Amino acid sequence: MADTFSQIYIQVVFAVQNRNALIHRDWEEELFKYITGIVSNKGQKLLAINGTADHIHFLIGMRPSCCLSDLVREIKKSSNDFLKEKEFTKFRFRWQEGFGAFSYSRSQLSDVIQYIQSQKEHHKRKTFKEEYLAFLKAFEVEYKTEHLFQWIEDEDAGGIICL
Repeated sequence: MADTFSQIYIQVVFAVQNRNALIHRDWEEELFKYITGIVSNKGQKLLAINGTADHIHFLIGMRPSCCLSDLVREIKKSSNDFLKEKEFTKFRFRWQEGFGAFSYSRSQLSDVIQYIQSQKEHHKRKTFKEEYLAFLKAFEVEYKTEHLFQWIEDEDAGGIICL
């Protein structure tokens, strides 16, 4: 029987539900390690993970047998349970439905990893909405506005956040 050979690299982006900036720097590393464990236990390779208080990015080397939607669903469900069990936040933590997934070639990996690692600095200059819409445009992803995250203006926070 012939083996299957592949190089599939996917960056996944998703946000915290209800416009809440709930991912705290004090415990985000534990969350990222937990998500890394889920990815690894599912036979995939996590290459980078980072985010801000309201969303995360991660880059995986994915096997062709992996169903990305199932993997993301498991990450969201299990990490929700993990955060509830650890009581990191007194607020109800949930991930927003849906996610973005963007593919890359091997030659782009170092740039993508650096981009993910610099999320906090990046978002001092660009909102999550601006970033997400730029991804959709750059990757020529067709979408309907009503199927995107629900964005609202938050003057107190000085930017746009998602619902």
